[in-house]
Amino acid sequence: MNFLLRPLVALATTIALAAAPDERRSGYDIAGPEIRAMQDDDTANPGNLWVLQGETLWGKPTGAADRSCADCHGDAQMTMKGVAARYPAFDAVLARPLDLEQRINQCRTEHQKAEPLAWESEDLLAVTAFVARQSRGLPITVSASLELRPFLALGKQLFEQREGQLNLSCSQCHDDNWGKRLGGNLIPQGHPTGYPIYRLEWQSLGSLQRRLRNCMTGVRAEPFEYGAPQAIALELYLMERARSMPMDAPAVRP
Repeated sequence: MNFLLRPLVALATTIALAAAPDERRSGYDIAGPEIRAMQDDDTANPGNLWVLQGETLWGKPTGAADRSCADCHGDAQMTMKGVAARYPAFDAVLARPLDLEQRINQCRTEHQKAEPLAWESEDLLAVTAFVARQSRGLPITVSASLELRPFLALGKQLFEQREGQLNLSCSQCHDDNWGKRLGGNLIPQGHPTGYPIYRLEWQSLGSLQRRLRNCMTGVRAEPFEYGAPQAIALELYLMERARSMPMDAPAVRP
């Protein structure tokens, strides 16, 4: 075998072994009946408030170009179907992956000539939730392109790397101890199938990056900045780890 391909084969093998499809469980799978019922009922799922707001923003002209998302992309139910399931995705111009929030802001700055929306702002969460909602029930299908392999390897390294004063890694919780309880809460496997999610703890919608920062703070580590390359790489690895699992955004979690 060509020695240049060996690291890529090893990486793919490791991912396959760490996340055998028959053993994977989403946050929805291990949630209690009350939370599952809340998520399943569109009239009770609080995340749908942001979806409705996002639908309004989708059709609203903005920026110096006075263009709406719909002016370029049309009916989101058709054109955005499966899009969120493919992110983070590689941007050839920037030569790095972008997550869905970054792609939305790229559209704003380049095509609408508008200011980017702030991370965790109501409007960015709303548009992201609206786009992600169009992929509900579809399998996660992030690209397996060679361009993404270095970023995927970095994400895997970060997932397995001990961090913070507690000297814990993501893998120790979500691979080794999932299904156990920590502080009264059930430890999930960490599959990001439902972002942005409505967390009862937050009483709000939040992005995957917010959740990652929460985890890092929990182990007393310095959290990545929103949109940092490390955060995007970790997000990419998590989505690869959840490959083929169905999207369920906007999810409800404890």
